[in-house]
Amino acid sequence: MSDLSAVEAGNHQADEQGIASILRKVAWRLMPLIMICYLFAFFDRINISFAKFQLQSSLGMSDTAYGIGASLFVIGYVLFEVPSNMLLYKVGARRWIARILISWGLATAAMVFVRTEWQFYGLRFLIGAMEAGFAPGVLYYLTLWFPPSSRGRITSMLFLASAFSGLVGAPVAGLVLGHLHGVLGMPGWHWLFLLGGLPCVLLGILVLKLLTDRIEDAGWLSSSEKKLLAGQIARQSVHASNAGSLLSAIRTPGFMTLALVYFLIQVASYGLNFWVPHLIRAAGTHNPTVIGLLTAVPYICGAICMVVVGRLSDASGERRKYVCGLLLTAAGGFFAAGLFDKQTALLVVALAVMGGGVVASIPAFWALPPKLMTGAGAAGGIALINTLGQLGGIVSPIMVGRVMDVTGSTTPALYAIGGMSVVCALIVLFALPESLRHRDQVYG
Repeated sequence: MSDLSAVEAGNHQADEQGIASILRKVAWRLMPLIMICYLFAFFDRINISFAKFQLQSSLGMSDTAYGIGASLFVIGYVLFEVPSNMLLYKVGARRWIARILISWGLATAAMVFVRTEWQFYGLRFLIGAMEAGFAPGVLYYLTLWFPPSSRGRITSMLFLASAFSGLVGAPVAGLVLGHLHGVLGMPGWHWLFLLGGLPCVLLGILVLKLLTDRIEDAGWLSSSEKKLLAGQIARQSVHASNAGSLLSAIRTPGFMTLALVYFLIQVASYGLNFWVPHLIRAAGTHNPTVIGLLTAVPYICGAICMVVVGRLSDASGERRKYVCGLLLTAAGGFFAAGLFDKQTALLVVALAVMGGGVVASIPAFWALPPKLMTGAGAAGGIALINTLGQLGGIVSPIMVGRVMDVTGSTTPALYAIGGMSVVCALIVLFALPESLRHRDQVYG
């Protein structure tokens, strides 16, 4: 009997080593292209914040009007998010993600034709509609290739691209706005949207050619590797509901609580992404290149926290407490930014804390929904959680812009967002159902 146990233990260890090798192979095959696509997706959201000063000057817009335009992107995104992800499930992730990339790339590049405030509003709505479904579609796609025990790290890898988008995009945007302004008779903010949009068209073509929809279709995996990987994903997904429809996913206990949590996270995220350059400028820095470099600081801290938390949460199997801790960290950053809004050095430190909490909380959160649902319900359910969460992207820019127009200061809005982050942390800690409280199984 002991000999049999030893053999079984040896086989289990061999399987675990084989799975680890397969997962590395899958990650190297899929993640570089997916991360580059996500980098451009995130830059497509935050480029408006870098263009803010030149754009407002060109179009004669108030801060409230800018906030409305920023929010119209989210409105377009929200309206088409769930239908987009349901179509992704039907036609295949590869084709649909490629379509999304190409269409939003063309719409973003079309910002060079904007000459009036209403044209700006219309095109921002269109860009959001074209991008709808990309983020949840990619998150769903990753659940098809990676078991729950590795999703903390793999989701962190994905969202690391968003941190690099801010890290690389902020200085590059500063250079574009500062040095291409007036080239070929175009303002710098036109160049920013053009150079952010056209590469997405090429990326869409690459996705169509290089990605694979299912494990069974992966010619770069052997039959034994396919079987071992598919079996591991199935075994580790036993706690999730195999919801066959969007409605059944909505009825899953904890679903709407997760949507509320993500809404509050997005209020904080858009507060960071849309207003950091303005906060730095208001503190006394006016050079676009320097503003771009300082704007990268919160994303550097976010990237570091993202990687560290992804590894720690996978090692412990604990997801909920890490999300809670990151939200409290974000709240501290917002409160500190309000206190030191006129002191550049201390403000940048506050933004670093804010970025560490906000940026890292998003991938930490996305390890939770797959614990509830799989299958078609997961495709629509993840999209709906993302959609309801993105409503925070409508509230946050308009709220901050209105507060600035009325009070002449962002401080009250920063305090409000910090308070919402604390509430969100308490919901995560105390209000999630039992199915989301248990630790993930830890393998290897």
